[in-house]
Amino acid sequence: MTSSADGHPGPPPGGPDGPVRPEGPVRATSDAARPRRRRRWWVLGIVAALVVALGGYGAFQYHLLDSGIRRSSALAGTTQSSHGDTNLLVMGLDSRLDENGDPLPQTMYAALHTGDASHGGLNANVLMLVHIPGDGGRATAISIPRDDYVDFVGCPDGECKGKIKEAYGLAYDQEQRRLAKQGVKGHAANQQAREAGRKTEIATVRQFLGGVPIDHFVEVTMAAFYQIAQNVQPIQVCVKENTQDKFSGANFHAGLQEINASQAVAFVRQRRDTVHPDLQFTDLDRSRRQQAFIASLFHQLKQADTFINPGTISSLINVAKQNTAIDAGLDPIGLARDASAISGGNLHFFTLPVQRFGFDPLGQSVNFVDVPVIRSTVHAILTTGNAPAASATPRPSASTGSAATPDRKVDVINESGVSGQARLVLRAAVAKGYRQGLTSTGIRRVSSVVDYAPGDSAAAQSLATFLGGIQIRERASTPAGSLIVRVGDGFTLPAGAAASAASGSATTAPAPPPATAVSAVGGGRAGPPPTALTDLSGGGIPCVK
Repeated sequence: MTSSADGHPGPPPGGPDGPVRPEGPVRATSDAARPRRRRRWWVLGIVAALVVALGGYGAFQYHLLDSGIRRSSALAGTTQSSHGDTNLLVMGLDSRLDENGDPLPQTMYAALHTGDASHGGLNANVLMLVHIPGDGGRATAISIPRDDYVDFVGCPDGECKGKIKEAYGLAYDQEQRRLAKQGVKGHAANQQAREAGRKTEIATVRQFLGGVPIDHFVEVTMAAFYQIAQNVQPIQVCVKENTQDKFSGANFHAGLQEINASQAVAFVRQRRDTVHPDLQFTDLDRSRRQQAFIASLFHQLKQADTFINPGTISSLINVAKQNTAIDAGLDPIGLARDASAISGGNLHFFTLPVQRFGFDPLGQSVNFVDVPVIRSTVHAILTTGNAPAASATPRPSASTGSAATPDRKVDVINESGVSGQARLVLRAAVAKGYRQGLTSTGIRRVSSVVDYAPGDSAAAQSLATFLGGIQIRERASTPAGSLIVRVGDGFTLPAGAAASAASGSATTAPAPPPATAVSAVGGGRAGPPPTALTDLSGGGIPCVK
């Protein structure tokens, strides 16, 4: 089992199957590009880009920020939003270095408790899309889970599929090697490689979300969070239960409390409870912690008029200049005019849903997602400022309707040891009219089987018959409305199904409805379902798991 940057096993999956799944091998690369240890990082870097916008301290302070911050041309030539809307992508890097690629002061490493310059790397472990409507409507921030299994734009470093966070490091690594052959080294090589990483990560996020324009971006390193927290401490947060984690240093009591900068690091890093083993945390819980921290901070700063203090503003501007990069077109003064849309209750945070947890062909743990559902959900959030809430009226069962009606999404896991089987089976299913899911590779198995959710046996039997009469199996972990085909040894696609796969004569399925949202602060002690789309209001101090 691999270890996290804390030097201990990674987080439990948080899925319904219960047992903690091991981390798989990490892709081989340079230590600087892709770490061997897992770490989600800090969305709070957005504060560094917006500090002056929230305070109105004057054009001189805007000039200080604008003239000193690192600029990037990664968005040159890309499509921009219409109707005056603004989409800003926040990328938080898993790096223990500054924006120049140099080590941080030893005192900061000691305060962070996350290892020194040899740890971490350039995975984009936080990805948050902030949408500010041009009509003055409510702004939204959409967190993308870092381990979502996606297609990479351009196949950086020869990798065409993987965790969405890895696109940055893969492109960086590829560019570093190219530059090394040309004799380019040091800071110059680091900055050019970073540009390649930014372009690939942004393009991959845009593609994953369905072509959403990205107008601006903010990139932050690890140091920014701690420095910001130092300037605005103490910070109020709220947790549902007494909780401790010896690895992150978290030690919080239930309810509202004030924390300092070092405790703030522990608050957003906590990934387990070492006193209450049944209180399992996931990376999605950490995402909601980070959202709650930002909401609390914005609320607190607005209430206390903190930004009236010129010294505080100057300090925060220095943080932005030291450990932040932004695109060449981002205008802090223009952003100030949109500040009212991202303060108080006008900002809602969403965490995108995960379909199930599993393993990629290399054995790495990943989040499998329903890409069409992700895209329809993002579209709904960006166009309405909201997502459908869970209804009190029970939704129709996934098994409603004729058993012959293929109103199901199909995922296929190749456990046969024969390359290409999953793609062939999925192609046949889609040609038959099923909705296209994902393909992946699993551990070798003897027989083929169709897994289905409780109450969906008729639909599973219909698909199993189409695939030659293979077995079916009810599993509570199978998402409703989905079927999972596990292809075993000796499987042969029947002639009729093979003909369907060859013809590819499927009718394009309509876009699925968006996911329904549940409260990020709901779910009692256990919190919301670990894979659900969650919604968190920015108008106060949320109390989270």
